[in-house]
Amino acid sequence: MAHILLIDDERKLTEPLQLSFERVGYTVSVAHDGHTGLSMALIENPDVIVLDVMMPGLDGWQVCQAIRQHSTAPIIMLTALDDSMDRIKGLELGADDYLVKPFGFTELEAHVRAMLRRVHLDRGSPIQQQISAGDLVLDLEAHTVTKKGQPIVTRQKEYEILTLLMANIGKVVTRERLFDEIWGTDWLGDTRTLDVHMSWLRAKLEDDPANPLYLQTVRGVGYRFVDPEKT
Repeated sequence: MAHILLIDDERKLTEPLQLSFERVGYTVSVAHDGHTGLSMALIENPDVIVLDVMMPGLDGWQVCQAIRQHSTAPIIMLTALDDSMDRIKGLELGADDYLVKPFGFTELEAHVRAMLRRVHLDRGSPIQQQISAGDLVLDLEAHTVTKKGQPIVTRQKEYEILTLLMANIGKVVTRERLFDEIWGTDWLGDTRTLDVHMSWLRAKLEDDPANPLYLQTVRGVGYRFVDPEKT
């Protein structure tokens, strides 16, 4: 079963969560401060990290940023404030999901399952092992992206978004489909998450992100990947 790391200084929260997760079959580790949580995240390599924002000493933002320098494990941030700016900040630091306190175990477990689905998502055996467009090459077998032969480092969901768009070159992929296939139908977060990820992808893939050749917005509908050599 999947291994979850809970990083939160509130024992009255972590103790019942640990019992509830273990009751349904998860392996659970718990850290009650940021420094310990960071060490456990890097040593134990958990499948999902549930990370509280407000902690004394090393706070959740700092822990998230440090984890992202070494690990791609999904991170669910917990906060007592339903603030869209906090959500954007978490995404920029590498968080994958966001949950506002108070919440129930069923809700958190749904978010964890969604994270695990995305990590282990099996899209079947593609006919093409590589998809090329202009200077970009997406290698589905090696799980890599290159531009002019140089590797482009992407986050997990950035790669999944790009895969879905490049597999539908020239076609519009709706925002609804992107959320359903990349974030899951039980996504409860800010819909601007998609726009943030697209902005990151453009910064990595486009020569001029403000005037993209590849990743084009279809206003009010979604996004389309275009091969500039075929338009």
